Parts: sequence; structure tokens; C-alpha cells
Amino acid sequence: MDFLSDQHSVAAGIAQALVDGFDKHYRLFRETTARAKGLFEEGEWLEVQKAVRDRIQFYTDRVDECVERLRNEFRADSLDAATWQSAKLMFIGKLINHKQPELAETFFNSVTTKILHHTYFHNDFIFLRPAISTEYLESDPPSYRSYYPNQSDLRDTARRIFLDFDWHCPFANLERDIDRVLIMVRRHLGGVWPHAEANCQIQVLHSAFYRNKAAYIIGKAVNGTVEYPFALPFLHDENGRLYLDTILLDVTSIAILFSLSRAYFLVDMDVPSSYVTFLRSIMPNKPRSELYTMLGLAKQGKSLFARDLMAHLRHSNDDFIIAPGIRGLVMLVFTLPSFPYVFKIIKDVFGSSKEVDRETVLAKYVLVKRHDRVGRMADTLDFANVALPKARFSAELMDELRRLAPSSIEEDENTLVFRHLYIERRMIPLNIYLETAKGEELERVVRDYGSAIKEMAAVNIFPGDMLWKNFGVTRYGRVVFYDYDEIEYMTDCHFRWIPEAPYPEMEMSSEPWYTVFRNDVFPEEFATFILYNPQVRAAFMKYHTDLLNPKFWQETQAKIRAGLIVDFFPYSEDERFGHLFRPSEPSDGGGRGLS
Repeated sequence: MDFLSDQHSVAAGIAQALVDGFDKHYRLFRETTARAKGLFEEGEWLEVQKAVRDRIQFYTDRVDECVERLRNEFRADSLDAATWQSAKLMFIGKLINHKQPELAETFFNSVTTKILHHTYFHNDFIFLRPAISTEYLESDPPSYRSYYPNQSDLRDTARRIFLDFDWHCPFANLERDIDRVLIMVRRHLGGVWPHAEANCQIQVLHSAFYRNKAAYIIGKAVNGTVEYPFALPFLHDENGRLYLDTILLDVTSIAILFSLSRAYFLVDMDVPSSYVTFLRSIMPNKPRSELYTMLGLAKQGKSLFARDLMAHLRHSNDDFIIAPGIRGLVMLVFTLPSFPYVFKIIKDVFGSSKEVDRETVLAKYVLVKRHDRVGRMADTLDFANVALPKARFSAELMDELRRLAPSSIEEDENTLVFRHLYIERRMIPLNIYLETAKGEELERVVRDYGSAIKEMAAVNIFPGDMLWKNFGVTRYGRVVFYDYDEIEYMTDCHFRWIPEAPYPEMEMSSEPWYTVFRNDVFPEEFATFILYNPQVRAAFMKYHTDLLNPKFWQETQAKIRAGLIVDFFPYSEDERFGHLFRPSEPSDGGGRGLS
């Protein structure tokens, strides 16, 4: 009896310690996200970026704290299976009325898998599936507000929506912005307001979504059985007043806001699952894993991704294969054709031209995770000890894994365990895309390639290796960088002209006639490596000749060092109200209710 009593006491203590650890994490998480409103109001853009960056480390710190507590107080490394199973059952009981149960379950997994060997990951010690439902959780305040334009006109409804966010800075011209919204909505509807059904309402998520210099209102209009999603980005003018920059009304434009190539949002959520449910209602093709990740809950995103992958493997039978494209010198990349992601592992031995080591590569990926990706750098999910069915790997891929990365895998008869694995959204490698692109499409994608480089440079990232193969084209047609082993901070680089040769014959030498130091960059050389195709060269030179000139890079460095934060918009210039409306253009939004 004493033994059972002690076991029960230890299990109960472990369960409570895990709840305490998670609750501390989410309290600190919410404190940070709640600060976003004030930072936006004050225009503290560097602090907004810092909050997003610092928040990434919160989860790991709390997990490590909890692991240490369990080891110190309960000798967690030596506990038997029965105690762990009891702890899990008691932990479930403590989540019955919890508002973030799915996140707490993932926290439980994160802590216990740091203590237990990965052979336990498939048994009852962790949450392979959620134990607590997140449906109908009550939030305080409610996750979204409802407005009923039948009870007033649309202008009054729009005004109340904007004012209800209670931003403590003035609007530059609220009535003008309301007019513009009504004009754009009417155009989107083909110029005719629909008849108002009995169920006619506008639903708006309670917290604004803060990122960079913008605050986004996310919502949808409901008219009977038809729903119309929208996103409204508010910015500051030069006098610190608020103005509405545009309205996004189609699913694709809104989905791009939530692209994993962008920085995470700061959103104050009492019940995050209800925010994800709402977002899924307006972006049904966006995986829940990606939505949790973009809300700053990356570990939950990873947990859901892993479950989605396992479910997909149960319902498919194609093999993992080597990813199409030019083989990398640092990473071995493979994919499952029926699943829209690529998997990357670091090779044991790099190509002879690479001067980095494994630790440097790991650090580069962390740098990108913590940096503002401005829609131009792919985010990666980074996993440890991933077990996949060995029978699903092609013979060619198995040969490459054993030959190029044996230290990264552990084999048994049926399973391959990857000690460290990066996973990211699959794109078409840009070099492959350019093989078939013609005319206007080729010009568009080459122009976007140069724009991607310039936008990364503006946020202090030099890609290092600018070859086409290191960029991809997303499903939305944007060019995104995804090879990070040679990236550097712009401010660490020295951009130079190639010195004139002392005499002409030296230009033919295989060795440079000038001294080259680490982090020296000669933009003139870019043309040699990337502009060998005449059509590509013509398109590039039309828009981006400045990238071949050190002056561009030096001026960009000066702006960074001066603390200038460049504006980036996750929508096109053509969609902005400043492009669509002249400042003096009269407003005729109408919108006296739906008729």
C-alpha cells in the first residue's frame, strides 16, 4: 500500500508540475502578445520585431525548466512505466476546464520526450492524439465580435468595428477609409449589394493581428449561407495617425498574409483553438498546423504537422524519393510526392567548395527562424528523432542516406529514425521553373527574384549563394529563398569593386590579382554565375542592374545601420488604396445597409 501511495503521490506531483510549467509559459506568451497593441500605438517597430524574436525562445526555456524540476524533485529519469501512465491520466484530469488543453498536451509531450528514450514515443506515455476536445471552449472576452448591419447602415457598422479596437491614436481620416472600404466591397460584389438574409452579420476576431508596422483586422461577413472573408491592414502615417491601407477580399490574398515565409503574428488569445477554427473557416485549405505556427505557437504547429504526416502515411503508398533539382552540397533533400513538403538533413561531409561546418549550418537556420523573413525566406519545422517507415523509402534514397548522412539516421528492421530533420513547404526550384518559363512569365519571375534579394537585403540578410537553384517558386507564384548555409548579415559583409588589373594578362589568370578577405563580396561577379541565359539576362538587366553594383549594397547597409525599417506589404502595390484612389478623389461609398 505504501508503494502504491508513493507512486500516486509522485504521479500527482509530476502532473501538477507539468500544468504549472505550461501555465507559466502561456502567461508569459500572452503578456508579450498583449504588449503588441501598445507597441503598435507608439510606433515602436523595433520593439515589435524584438517581441516576435524573443518569444520564439519562451517555449524551449519553459520546457527545460520543467525537465529540470521533474528530475530534481521526482527523479524523473528513473521512474517506471506505471508512474508515467498515472501522471498522464492525472494530467488529463487537470485539463478538463483548461482553455489551452491542446497546447498543454503538446507541452507534456515536449517535456516527457526529453526525459524518455524515443522508443517510448509510440506508447501510452505521450499524447499521440488529443485527449481533450477544444470545441466550444468559452473565451473571455469572446474570440470574435458580431455586428448586425440590418440594425444600422454599413457605414455605422464599419465605424463601430474600427473604433471597437480602441487604438489610442487618432485616425487620419476614418470617414474616407470607410468610404473606400464600401467602394471596394461593392466592386468585389459586382456593383450590386446583395439582398440581406435573415442571418446577416459581420464577425470580427477580437484581437488585432500585429506584425511589423501593421495591425490587421480579420473577419468575415455572413449573409445567409454565403460568407465573405476580409482582412484590413491599418498603418501609421508620417504624423502617427492611423489609416487603412487596403482591404483584402479573396481567400488567396488573405492566405498569403499567413505564409510561413513571413514573421509570426502577435495576437492576444485566451482560447487559441477558437482563433484557428475561425481562420480555417475563411482559409479552408490552410492546414491547422500552419495557422498555429503563424500565431506564434510553433510547437503546436509542429505537433499537428507530425500527426498530419502520420495520417497521410497511413492513407498513401508512394515512396519517399530524392527531391527533384540540383543536388545540394550541404543538405540531402527528399520528398514524398503526394505530400506538399520537402525533408532536409545535413550531410556528414560537405562539398569541397563549402567552408562551413554542421554547427554553422544549424546556427544559420536558427538565425532565419528568429529573423523577419519578409515573405522571402522559407520557414522550417525542425524535428529531432523522427521515426518513419523504412519500407516507404526508395532504394536510391536509402543508398544516398547511408552514403552521405549515416550519422543522421538510425535503422532497425522496419523504421528509420532521423536524429535531426528540417521540413518546409515544397516549391518548384527556380532553375527548373525557368526551364519552361517564357515571355512575360519569365520576365515576371526574374523580376521577383531580384526583388526577393533586395527585400532580404533591406532586413539585413545577404543570401551568399544567389544561384537560381537556391530559390523556389511558391504555389502563389512568389520567389522565396531556402538555402541558408551561406547567408550572412548584410552589416557583416564588405561589398567591393574588383580592382583594376595591373596589366591585361592578369585578367586571364585563374587566381585573383587582388587580396580577398572573408566576407568580401564583389557584386560584379554575380552576372557570371546567374546571367548565362540571354533571355534571363535581358529580364534581369531591365529591372535589377543595381544588384551588380557595390553602391546599391553599401547604401542598403547605411540604411540598416541608421535604424531605418523599410515597409513591406504582404499584398501588391496595386491593391493599396494609395494606388487605387487619388487623395482628392470624392467618396461615394454609399452602403446605406444591404437591400
